[in-house]
Amino acid sequence: MTTRVQPASPRRTEVLGARGAVGTSSPVVSQVGARVLADGGNAIDATLAMAAAAWMALPGQCGIGGDVFALVREPDGRVWSVNGSGFGPDGGTPDFYRAQGHRALPLTGALAVTVPGALAAIRTLHSGASRSLSELWGPAVDLAVRGLPCTAKTRADIAEHRAELSLDPGASECFLPGGRLPRVGQLLFQRDLGRFLGSVAAGTEGFYDGSFAERAVSLLTGNGAPFSGDEWSAGSGVPSAAAISASYGDLTIHQTPLPTAGWLVLQQAAICDGVLSRTEQLDATAVHWLTGAARRAFRDRFTSAGSDTDAWAKSLAASSIADARAEISSEAVVAGGPQRVAGDTTSTVVVDAEGRAVSFIHSLAFTFGARITVPGTGVVLNNRLGRGAYLIDGHPNEVRPRRKPLHTLNAWIADDDTGLRHLGNCPGGDGQVQWNMQVISHLVDHGNDPQTAVSLPRVTVFPGSDADTIDNPEELRCEPGLAPETLDALRSRGHAVREIPLQVGGPGGSALAITLDHEHGVLRAGVDPRMEGVALAL
Repeated sequence: MTTRVQPASPRRTEVLGARGAVGTSSPVVSQVGARVLADGGNAIDATLAMAAAAWMALPGQCGIGGDVFALVREPDGRVWSVNGSGFGPDGGTPDFYRAQGHRALPLTGALAVTVPGALAAIRTLHSGASRSLSELWGPAVDLAVRGLPCTAKTRADIAEHRAELSLDPGASECFLPGGRLPRVGQLLFQRDLGRFLGSVAAGTEGFYDGSFAERAVSLLTGNGAPFSGDEWSAGSGVPSAAAISASYGDLTIHQTPLPTAGWLVLQQAAICDGVLSRTEQLDATAVHWLTGAARRAFRDRFTSAGSDTDAWAKSLAASSIADARAEISSEAVVAGGPQRVAGDTTSTVVVDAEGRAVSFIHSLAFTFGARITVPGTGVVLNNRLGRGAYLIDGHPNEVRPRRKPLHTLNAWIADDDTGLRHLGNCPGGDGQVQWNMQVISHLVDHGNDPQTAVSLPRVTVFPGSDADTIDNPEELRCEPGLAPETLDALRSRGHAVREIPLQVGGPGGSALAITLDHEHGVLRAGVDPRMEGVALAL
């Protein structure tokens, strides 16, 4: 089907390979993963090596003090997930925060932290690896000790949060050497973190029930967060879980389960199934349906979803999907729910020579998380509680002890009876579920190669369902590349269109995708031109 939509510039070409492919948002991280594959490692080996390398190369976006979610498709077709996120403090009742005068949870500092789930998820993933963590993390430890040049992205992240980072001795030592903002190209060292990863790989760090846990809990309680320590022990076990899945066209889309936002992608796919394939790509009708489905998903999430409820399943019921399709078909602009596009996350995709595929995403929530480090370890702690939980009386996502806050993170894989077809992910707060749906549609409905699919202009409804944006007016943010008549037609339908620049460097996410071309027996990989990542193939 022809289209007048224009991809982002500068244009890139897809990367082709026959024995494996990786995609990340950092050339350094991609190189680490491709080297593991070239040396005979599998996709899980490559993923674990890239995760640790990303902690060094993209320190504002991810870390062992954050969360991890992954979706794995084995060569035999089995799909499983790992969901590494933790609890807030056992003393963190709604009354506790309200008694301190908070109307919403703090976004930084000790009160914003949850128990990190990253390491527990890493250890579960490692059960499918062929190499030790010491071997896989060797390149990352080397980067930490020898230093890594500061990129323009990292410098911008540090500059934005310089004041808060300067207050934390560990963060200041790493990211503000000599008390000054680093120059692009200046070596940054994370020696404490490198040493800590060595102890983690050896299993002697006591992350959840030993020396590290004690040090972290002491730091947090000393700054007013009511952790008991028991919630840290409870975070150590992250068993693998079944993926959640739904049909889209002739494919099955697999997604990460709660507390991730994976079900929102499946809901949008069910609403749009059979519709977008009949439209011109990203014309007014297509955008109307994409944004209507996204608004309906955010509304359902804000109305009824929590990490310990089954409301998500009801949103995917046939009657709910039929109701949503009727609402969008009426040409009315669907009412949404509050969301926040901001957030900072990074991800990887990889397929190995056996056909094993891993879609992996990890985050500190906001850039540099809570902006505090555990002394002597270099571990930056997340701000997931402040980013994800509500302080709304009686809400299913209201902050509660032993209730995990909802996540924006998610990862997807698509397959059919012939085997693996596509996999991908995209950072970007509540933009993730929208942009993932758009990339899936480009691949499935319009037959785009993965590089084109991640490069096409994005449309984003705002707000979605974050507590701190509830009262913001709704708008439809459109990147350059849509036809002028499309924008005019959307406005005539009642959409509050806001034209925005191409989101180079964020917050427009960094979409990644790999396609298995069954006709030619090759892998096709693409990475977002909005960021500095690369795809590599063997």
